[in-house]
Amino acid sequence: MRTRLFVGNLPYNASENDIKTHFEQAGVVVSVNVMIDRQTGRTRGFAFADMDSKEAAAKAIELFHGKNFQGRDLTVNEARPHEERPPGSGIPGGRSHS
Repeated sequence: MRTRLFVGNLPYNASENDIKTHFEQAGVVVSVNVMIDRQTGRTRGFAFADMDSKEAAAKAIELFHGKNFQGRDLTVNEARPHEERPPGSGIPGGRSHS
């Protein structure tokens, strides 16, 4: 069963290929998506990596959480589902009705 991981505290110059190659030590990496800031075009310092199984995801967390990658200690955990944000909530992405 495919499992999505949150990968935080990434170096800003880390590419999707760099992350994929690194995470392949834990198992099959289905995809990697580095989050990009829409206004600046720069990476936001985190990504999502889809592993092909819960076992591979657990191994990736064990191997890489808190460990150095290109000079930074990674945060690696199972990604939580995206929550819908109500309009006017004051949270980025919600619209204010003033």
